[in-house]
Order: sequence, then structure tokens, then C-alpha cells
Amino acid sequence: MDNKIVIRKMNKFYGSKQALFDIDLTIEQGMFGLLGRNGAGKTTLMKTLAAIHKKKNGKISVCGVPIEKESEIRAMTGYLPQDFSMYPNMKTDEALDYLGALSGIPKAERKKRVDSLLRKVNLNEHRHKKVKELSGGMKRRLGIAQALIHDPKVLIVDEPTAGLDPEERIRFRNLLCEVAENRIVILSTHIVADIEASCEQVAIMDSGKILWNGTVQQLLDNARGHIYTANVEKQFLPQIKKEYIVTGILPQNEFTTVRLVSDAEPDLPNAVMTEPDLEGAYMYCLHSSGCEVKGGEE
Repeated sequence: MDNKIVIRKMNKFYGSKQALFDIDLTIEQGMFGLLGRNGAGKTTLMKTLAAIHKKKNGKISVCGVPIEKESEIRAMTGYLPQDFSMYPNMKTDEALDYLGALSGIPKAERKKRVDSLLRKVNLNEHRHKKVKELSGGMKRRLGIAQALIHDPKVLIVDEPTAGLDPEERIRFRNLLCEVAENRIVILSTHIVADIEASCEQVAIMDSGKILWNGTVQQLLDNARGHIYTANVEKQFLPQIKKEYIVTGILPQNEFTTVRLVSDAEPDLPNAVMTEPDLEGAYMYCLHSSGCEVKGGEE
């Protein structure tokens, strides 16, 4: 059985409104990042891959299984939605055990899996707490445990670190990387740092279309020659924000260092071409694809 997801010329409509346009992707084992702004179509694509939404046309296969075989797809897929919630008055281990029962896992096997997963997501010492008593980060980790309870080949997580504090975000990303050692993990996010820290392969979405598909290094190479820094006086910042896509502002003693995206060398004193970071590369990708990008004044 192929351990990859293949999407070819897939379209999705909500009524007469088209939400996804000719999606063409191959996603292999490991961590795959799907990066895009809120409303880019990421959640729609994730739900389609999880056999929650139906495509209009095109082809999707998950580990060799056509997406039309919904029960088989759901059996091999774990899904953590952005708005995840579960049985708030149940204890953590009870909720996980109940979800395992709904998946048809025998009782003896469920106990082993619940114990193993609670240790894996670092919740074993909180197993007797009610779900509603867990912190936001703990609930997300419990969400990963519920998505893995039936040992899926594919794990899909949608905006999992939004709203988490930095320590919990790092812990969560590390957990995903561990899980990805022997399965496909798709991380959908609008947070560039999550992709930078955990994914080698990345696709960028906007307005229901794939703008970029390749390695993180290739994305950085694509932006080379278009990222600049300049030292400017503070009073010129409003005008610079209007004229350029500004991705960073660092106040200094006598001046302010700005980092910006530009097609050509900026008409600014002391402007120096610099190596791109992933955030700048992402903004350049949006800009060069014709998307309206505001990196400065609204």
C-alpha cells in the first residue's frame, strides 16, 4: 500500500461558490506543512482529505485508497479540528477510552492504547482530571491522543497551536514530529514559525489555490534577492509602510532597522540585500503570486 496522499485536479464547491481550485499535491510520510492566511481554504482541504467534505471533481487517494471509500479513509485517518472539544465532564482517561470504544477497539486493547497515548502526550499525571479542568495546551494534546487512538496512517491537524503560549507550542510541535516518524502528518497553520520549526515540505494556499509546493529551502531560495534591511529615521516609517511590505521593525538608539520585501532594490538610504527568513519568503510568495499583501499600514 502506498504511504502517500495523491491529489489531482481536485475542486470543491459550496453550492455555486467554488472553494478549492484544481488542487494538485502529493504528500508523503513525515511532516507536511500547509501554510496560508485565515480563509485561504486550508480547513476545507483538510476536511476533504478526512472524508468529512465531498469533492466536486478530480481525484484523491489516501495510501492507495480512493477518497470515495469514506469508511476506509476515516479508519486510516486521525483528525484534530481547529475547534476541537470533547466530553467536558468526563475524566481525561475516560473520555479517551470512550472514543476508543466508539472506534470499535476491544476493551483490553483500549486500556493499553489509552495508557500509552497519555504517556506519549504527557498527560498521564492528569488522567483523572476532568477534560474541562485541562489547560488549552493540555486539551490540544488530548486532541492528538484522540486522533491517534485507532493508530491511523494519516494525522491531520488544523491550526493546532493558535492561542497557545510559546512553551506549549514548542511542546506540541515536538510531539507532532515524534508522531510523524511512521505516518503522514499534515499541519495546517497560518503561523510561519510552526512550519519553520517542524516541516521540510510546505504548500502555500490562498483563495482556495495552491501558490507554492516544495521544500522550505526552495521557498527560501525563491525569495533570495527580494529581502532587504535598511536603517531609517523613525519619522519615515509610516511612508515606508505604505510603499513596501515590511516584515520586521527593530528600534535602535538613533534609528530603526526595517526588514522588507521588494521586487527591486528599495529607494532607501543604506538598504542592503539580506538572506531571506521564512516569514519574508512567505510574504514574497504571496506578493509575487498577485495576492494583496499588507506588511505595513492598513
